Amino acid sequence: VQLQASGGGLVQAGGSLRLSCAASGSIDSVYAMGWYRQAPGKQRELVSRITTGAWTHYADSVKGRFTISRDNAKNTIHLQMNSLKPEDTAVYYCNLWPAINDWGQGTQVTGSS
Repeated sequence: VQLQASGGGLVQAGGSLRLSCAASGSIDSVYAMGWYRQAPGKQRELVSRITTGAWTHYADSVKGRFTISRDNAKNTIHLQMNSLKPEDTAVYYCNLWPAINDWGQGTQVTGSS
């Protein structure tokens, strides 16, 4: 399954963005999908993940601001990002969880102060 993230952009602090991840095949049988991000000069980190049973997990830094969702019928996952902060600036990637070594291009999110 190949994954393509989209929906990034430049947004002022406090603004919102909705990221989408389209899978080339079915994700019905994929136990967990995740959103990851990599800021300049930092290691890639897990932002959020969601299982087939819709159990979700969030990094402390985004808890209460970001919401992950999954649509198996459309083979997509989304990340609704609200109350964006400059420190959310990063390239965002979708991947399986645990991640496989196929990250795609990601989508740039830039939060301006």
